[in-house]
Amino acid sequence: MREFIVEADGGSRGNPGPAGYGTVVRDAATGEPLTEVAEYIGVATNNVAEYRGLLAGLRAAHALDPAATVHVRMDSKLVVEQMSGRWKIKHPDMKPLATQARSVFPPDRVTYEWIPREQNKHADRLANEAMDAGSKGDQWSPAQSTAALDSSATAAAAVSEQRPAATDEQQLSSTPGWSSAPDLGAPATFVLLRHGETPLTPQKRFSGSGGTNPSLSAAGREQAHRVAEALAARGTIQTILASPLTRTRETAAIVAARLGLDVTTEEGLRETDFGAWEGLTFGEVRERYPDDLNAWLADPEAHPTGGGESFAETATRIAATRDKLVAAHAGRTVLLVSHVTPIKTFVRLALGAPPESLFRMELSAASLSAVAYYADGNASVRLFNDTSHLRP
Repeated sequence: MREFIVEADGGSRGNPGPAGYGTVVRDAATGEPLTEVAEYIGVATNNVAEYRGLLAGLRAAHALDPAATVHVRMDSKLVVEQMSGRWKIKHPDMKPLATQARSVFPPDRVTYEWIPREQNKHADRLANEAMDAGSKGDQWSPAQSTAALDSSATAAAAVSEQRPAATDEQQLSSTPGWSSAPDLGAPATFVLLRHGETPLTPQKRFSGSGGTNPSLSAAGREQAHRVAEALAARGTIQTILASPLTRTRETAAIVAARLGLDVTTEEGLRETDFGAWEGLTFGEVRERYPDDLNAWLADPEAHPTGGGESFAETATRIAATRDKLVAAHAGRTVLLVSHVTPIKTFVRLALGAPPESLFRMELSAASLSAVAYYADGNASVRLFNDTSHLRP
């Protein structure tokens, strides 16, 4: 009797979000890849994508030889344990997929094994190729696949792009570490939205917590409506938090109305207080307060003229806000409507970059960025300064 090995994987960039799966069928005797299958499946969760990959792999093996035995290898502990009968399947989206998977071969001809992600690089790469194709409006093509040639560097990059997570029906234990990501649970994902334009934005004037607290301009309101449509199309936002300043609350209200959600004010998301520089351009500050400006540019502990808030103080505030929100929103996707300095600081801290990196980031009005926070303390920057939704 012929024996096959099925290696399968699936992932979702958003959980739920744009999702795809990949699977490879091997000859058990030689290890030779016999069939590759991958598909972009639209918006789905990690677990659904993993089940879809399993089902596709079993069907591909059945097409090769319906009388064969199959050994399934996956890095999803959840799928392996559920299909082995040791864990119950509670989620309604996974029950029918599991039933279909069990019907492909007689149960006594299929066995399951959990493997580390490092040993599932081929299927992982296929899943990522499918998601990459889907992001361009295409479907995966075997002619363009490089999964069989996947290098260790490529696989490592794929881990940072797609880290599978258990659903809330089964929390998995793990030792801390990047390589143990499948067992860490779903991350808290912060989608960081800078508010729309105010009358001060095109003039590039300092506008912090201590200034005139301007409202959105007509252009800013239009930007907020456009980002609301983009977020509605993605369909992943579960909670909205906003800085208490007028421009962020107005932006958040427009988005919340489109998504059918409420807005909660979060004091920790407010902009830095720029002291006497509020309302001035950079050139005007250099002309009036050159020594204070030079000190501020060189030292994160330095304050703007007249007091205000240093970058170091802002970072302390943002770190405390981050820790509080990560603990409160584990496994959820949260929209944080904030300002230039707080959003840059979220990204800087996630990357472990030095304070001077704040001056090397461009953050446009109504732009989207995203950071995911995992249970082991690691963070993954998934998006930065995306303004594609503002283009005609």
